[in-house]
Amino acid sequence: MAFLKCLGLKIRRRLSCAIVDHQDPDENRAANGHELTDEKRKDYGSIRRFNWDDIERFTMNFSEVIGSGGFSTVYLAHFPAGSSLGLGLGAIKIQFGSERLNQLFKQELDILLRLRHENIVKFIGYCDDGEQGAMVFEHAANGSLQEKLHGTERESPVLSWRRRMIIAFQLAQALQYLHDQCTPQIVHGDIKASNILLDKHLNCKLCDFGSAKMGFSSTVLPPSSSPYSSSPMRRKHLMMGSPGYTDPHYLKTGIASKKNDVYSFGVVLLELVTGMEAFCSERGQLLTSIVRPLLKDVRTLGATEVAETVDPRLAEDYEAEEAKAMLSISALCLSQSPVLRPSAKFILKSLRENISSISGLFSPEKLGSLKTRRL
Repeated sequence: MAFLKCLGLKIRRRLSCAIVDHQDPDENRAANGHELTDEKRKDYGSIRRFNWDDIERFTMNFSEVIGSGGFSTVYLAHFPAGSSLGLGLGAIKIQFGSERLNQLFKQELDILLRLRHENIVKFIGYCDDGEQGAMVFEHAANGSLQEKLHGTERESPVLSWRRRMIIAFQLAQALQYLHDQCTPQIVHGDIKASNILLDKHLNCKLCDFGSAKMGFSSTVLPPSSSPYSSSPMRRKHLMMGSPGYTDPHYLKTGIASKKNDVYSFGVVLLELVTGMEAFCSERGQLLTSIVRPLLKDVRTLGATEVAETVDPRLAEDYEAEEAKAMLSISALCLSQSPVLRPSAKFILKSLRENISSISGLFSPEKLGSLKTRRL
């Protein structure tokens, strides 16, 4: 269950995106600007504040570990039948004392409280009683894109071409929401296949906002530039991203912006087209290095070159022109200069215009249902 790797996120919200200044010095301020005092903590919209007894009950006294990290453990959650949660399974991420008490837990919670989008994993609630913090998320029935493309489930069944195109479009929708519709804008900071969960219908659910930043841009000093670089915890928290997905410009400058997410999105597009991992262990190379020669002028690629690039497990069950369009968009996203990379809005427009496989997503009925969920 790579679902657990996304221990940071699932979101179910009714709050407007633009509610709080994330730099408010009051660390106890929630997304509506009201202090969450010990005496006065209430359920926040559809987000629940649980007590520790609830957490113990949901996890059956922490009986089944489904994931772990440097400062947290994720447990399988069983929600009571007929409860107001209306769910079966979930995941609860427990952050240990030292991590719970620092600003990172509150930063992530602040971001989660702002979000509501159909392509972002639903956040159910949290618990901040005592020395440990807990975040409660819905369960992703089909694991992650990483599992579907590269894991034990990669052989049966193969993720279809159309479904890959839909996932690409849905991920772009999630990014456009974070970058353009949230105030202040949100940079996810760790876009990768294992942070893209898939629900029972294989719809994209972006997760893990542990590296997310709010605001136009933020400078993060590279570890070597910090007088405290000897601290493993400080190094861990300074830089964001994952090998194979991280924007080289960010690694050089330490400047976090939404163009970092666009770069990582370009890598995910390459994974969807080629079926290869962001870092190909067999070749000992980054996927971007392997494919980059083809991206110099995608328009000149012939049918044979396209066929050699597309995931061989798809055989001939793909659209060559769509594959070229995906490679073209990826090439733009991977531009060396962030200024040359497209916005999420432009990416969505390009996908709509060039990927006919997703045309069914824009039926009047579908668009109408989307409008009813708009904030």
